[in-house]
Amino acid sequence: MCGIAGILLASRKADRRRLSVVRAMTATLRHRGPDGSGIWVDGGAGIALGHRRLAIVDLSEAGRQPMISHGGDLVMTFNGEIFNFAELRMELEACGHRFRGHSDTEVMLAAFESFGIDESLQRFAGMFALALWDRRQRVLHLARDRLGKKPLYITLVDGALLFASELKALFSFPGFQPVLDAEALAMVLRHGWVPDHQCIWRGVFKLMPGAALSVRAADLESASAASLRERSRCWWSLARVAEEGQQHQLNLDTSELETELDRLLRLAVRERMVADVPLGAFLSGGIDSATVVALMQAQSARPVRTFTIGYRERQYDEAGDAARVARHLGTEHTEFHLSAAEACAVIPELPGIWDEPFADESQIPTLLVSRLARQHVTVALTGDGGDECFGGYARHFSAARLAFMLGLPLAPRRAAAALLMSGSKTWERLLRAVPLRAGVRRGLSSPKLAQVLGAMDERELYQRLTSLGSATALAHPEAGGAAAVPPLPDLTARLMYRDMAGYLPGDILVKLDRASMAVSLEARCPLLDHRVVEFAWRLPTTVKVRNGKGKWLLRRVLRRYIPEALFERPKHGFDVPVGTWLKGPLRDWAEEVLAKPMLGREGFLDLDRVKTCWQEHISGRRDRAYEVWAILMTEAWFSAACKLSTRSTAAEAVADTANAAASLAQ
Repeated sequence: MCGIAGILLASRKADRRRLSVVRAMTATLRHRGPDGSGIWVDGGAGIALGHRRLAIVDLSEAGRQPMISHGGDLVMTFNGEIFNFAELRMELEACGHRFRGHSDTEVMLAAFESFGIDESLQRFAGMFALALWDRRQRVLHLARDRLGKKPLYITLVDGALLFASELKALFSFPGFQPVLDAEALAMVLRHGWVPDHQCIWRGVFKLMPGAALSVRAADLESASAASLRERSRCWWSLARVAEEGQQHQLNLDTSELETELDRLLRLAVRERMVADVPLGAFLSGGIDSATVVALMQAQSARPVRTFTIGYRERQYDEAGDAARVARHLGTEHTEFHLSAAEACAVIPELPGIWDEPFADESQIPTLLVSRLARQHVTVALTGDGGDECFGGYARHFSAARLAFMLGLPLAPRRAAAALLMSGSKTWERLLRAVPLRAGVRRGLSSPKLAQVLGAMDERELYQRLTSLGSATALAHPEAGGAAAVPPLPDLTARLMYRDMAGYLPGDILVKLDRASMAVSLEARCPLLDHRVVEFAWRLPTTVKVRNGKGKWLLRRVLRRYIPEALFERPKHGFDVPVGTWLKGPLRDWAEEVLAKPMLGREGFLDLDRVKTCWQEHISGRRDRAYEVWAILMTEAWFSAACKLSTRSTAAEAVADTANAAASLAQ
């Protein structure tokens, strides 16, 4: 796990002195790789590659990057891990390749020499963002893993293509003049995160999951960031995997499906336990992390190190559940109880860690459990991905009710939503009068119903289900560009696809990558092994969601390792008592931020509506915690971004975007 950065100059802009900036770009990523750095420059070709190393496999000099292939034609800087590299190495050795060390990087270069770019990417099982320079063809290849576990930002500045693992590296390059993207800002304030098809700075884009981009210096002569993005190609398609998987579902009985899932998960976990440094796991007590830890312990000769974050507020605390799982499995367990004071202390760090605005409040415990684990280990396995693969969110097992609702005429639904918003009990009486099955009726009176009742179609329904609220004045429609949903057989499958294509890479994996990398910890996600994902899409929905519960098949696998009583309880997620904290220990900080909102002064926020939102939350009239947190995190991020003006013109972006913001806010 590492940080990467690089520069490719257009032929007409080949001022070789600009290549030296790669050293400063790479230095900003030291937290991603504290064990060493490397720079490779070819001034004649106008290319510079940088690398920060977090040594995990092959700690010797033979594992250093940027690395040159044995044949000398390829140079690579690479962030991530290839977990099946030992198997690939044996195949390559049989073809005559010889290796100096035992790193996955060396195996990848040999694979590229033998199989080519796209075929090699198909063979890799892992997480990665990489830059590969072909010295003979003078082509730069950029690629990202299938599900977007590792980030890669790309922009074009005065004929120079820049790329980096994090946005902060781009600010080191002279002439980088970021302008705030109002549509991306709207997404943060509505949902808490910036989708992968957008970036908070105009003119910067993220290479999409499962995509690759190949460019020559001549391609940059008259290119723009937008045109470069259009040149990228898809080497792995989630849409294709989901559609073909559902069209060709596995014809196996339940016990055979359970055995096959157990086999795949054991393989994914076993491969991710390979490291030349200490290794452990996050353990929340939920199904996903318990499954990962159980499979680790089943394949380990010594107690696995496990780490848990708990809370003083008992209704949010799962530390006791995690401890019981740990005792049953015999792990070496460490837990930390997070207080509001400790949460408050870490808040000033958040904008610098998530250098796009990010408002998933579970970023705080994720950062702190990473910090806790890093005191003891360098690698941690996590349970991320179980919800997206096996149907773990409430919207997945409420899909029958949601489908029923969408089948009703729109006008009566919107009238019912108005009744709910007014606090009327008429809707409740109507529900009792209609002969509905109990499973359909249950949950229809939830507060979220008022938002989703007015949805015109499935797309709008999903947006409303995942929305934080509407406290901001940004009335601009949410930007398009997200991948269309393939024709899947039921609403549950389509909701799961939307989560895996958008929420997973945009929120869950961003949260995990930035939190773990901020403390130089490698986080590995066996439930997101592409073989597990592809298997999950070949399952019928009925073995994922059944009897009002999600992850039905995954639960059956877990029963092989721990008693059902240790994990069968209501789902919490990584809940954080941020609403309570905002009324108490975080109130002074929140009021200080909201008293002088920079985004409000520049027209991005309707200050009256923000004030109303805050007062409703503080008074207890409505729970506005998530909306308030999104505003606070975005304000804190914007303030930190403007302070980068000593190295860039980030602060000048305010003047460039104020007029656009004002028009959007009308």
